[in-house]
Amino acid sequence: MLTYEDCLEVCCLTQDEVDAVAEYEHSPRLPALAECDFLLHSDGGVKRIRYMIVDDIRQAQRCGKQQHARELRRVLNRFNKHHSGAVVN
Repeated sequence: MLTYEDCLEVCCLTQDEVDAVAEYEHSPRLPALAECDFLLHSDGGVKRIRYMIVDDIRQAQRCGKQQHARELRRVLNRFNKHHSGAVVN
């Protein structure tokens, strides 16, 4: 049986990155993980994930959650470092 952690390893994202997508989508981690995996293998998917994280940062700033916004910026920086925008094969 596959565990959530097994699926996370295959997805090529960190838990923080999946959590940012879950936050954006207002969904639990597992559906967010499935969406991330789909997007990483789709044209424009990396750009879409990047947009979700940026939107989370903006939302945190609007709500006065500066520490959360800083954490999300770190997530975005790591994501940008590891995902150039190309489809992951």
